[in-house]
Amino acid sequence: MNANSNTIGFIGAGNMAQAIIRGLLEAGHPAKQIAVANPSNDKLEILRALNTDIYTTQSNTDVAEKSDVVVLATKPQRIAQVAAEIAGTRPQLVMSVAAGITLATIEAELAAGTAVVRNMPNQPATVGLGMSGLVANSATDDTAKLVASYIGEASGEVVWLEKESLIDAITAISGSGPAYFYLLLEMLEAGAVEFGFSPAVARKLALQTGLGATTLAREDGGELVELRRRVTSPGGTTEAAIKSLEAHDIRATFQRAFTAARDRATELGKK
Repeated sequence: MNANSNTIGFIGAGNMAQAIIRGLLEAGHPAKQIAVANPSNDKLEILRALNTDIYTTQSNTDVAEKSDVVVLATKPQRIAQVAAEIAGTRPQLVMSVAAGITLATIEAELAAGTAVVRNMPNQPATVGLGMSGLVANSATDDTAKLVASYIGEASGEVVWLEKESLIDAITAISGSGPAYFYLLLEMLEAGAVEFGFSPAVARKLALQTGLGATTLAREDGGELVELRRRVTSPGGTTEAAIKSLEAHDIRATFQRAFTAARDRATELGKK
């Protein structure tokens, strides 16, 4: 399996599938080697507008027969049914982007020995800045993992997980993580308005501060605690703010939030 020479099929054409497809096209993957199945035509029209060489159909098995790799991007409750539909067709690798559906559930519907990878992406994948956690079954060799990484990296960055149980932790950290940042941005914006700034200026202050801090942290490469210390002068304004947050047990509060998200992901997976 050579990543960029594979025909990659998608069953489901929602936001995440569209994000991955856009990323593949931007990375130079040939549009004629992308096939998509979706029950309704409206989302297929969006993809045809991206590139008329993308093969679109309403037939799941049609896509599977044309593809070396199939990405299952349907609603979680349909994953097992779709996997059963394509069992015994051409794909050497099946990737799922559905939350809560285990490798074992998917494997049970496919031909024995099929490589299966779960991909847990997050919302920023829709703008090419996603963070995905990948985990594979025992039938997935190193070559198949390279192909799975290639697909995951089309919409951002990936990390490989040593065990499937960590998928729930990925959900709590990077899956739900954007909402934590949005909440902080909301609070910065609200605080600025409270101090007398206009809503437009308050939004600009919050968004640019968040973008700048994240970009600097990424480019600097140093420890996050050291970057924070550089802003926190002894006896200064930032120190006053940090002390106030620490006094209200902010670290433990967030850890409880992460744990609640992980536990809920586990619960939903069992259901």
